[in-house]
Amino acid sequence: MTDTADSLEAERCFESLAAAHLSHARVTRGTGFGSTTGLRVDGRIFAMLMKTGLVVKLPRDRVDELVAAGAGTRLETRQGRSMKEWVSVAGGQCGDWERLVDDALAFVDSRSA
Repeated sequence: MTDTADSLEAERCFESLAAAHLSHARVTRGTGFGSTTGLRVDGRIFAMLMKTGLVVKLPRDRVDELVAAGAGTRLETRQGRSMKEWVSVAGGQCGDWERLVDDALAFVDSRSA
């Protein structure tokens, strides 16, 4: 696939996942970091779509596992600082993204209590 086709597929997948999660009363659409498309629970970001793919907030050990398996890369700030609880997952199957978004929602929701 071309970069444009990959980007369109990523957007389609994210929009499908967003629609499913927006049925939860406390989940809203908003921006991620900056102007990226994101999902929030009680105002806290848990998933977003960036040029690099799906970005989700997960427990540090889960991010470590995904990075070690080559399934994702740790998100970094513009200053090059590693964000320990954020992982970027490029491409892949929409079903894989669904589980990650579900896990991210559960993780961020558990931290709001």
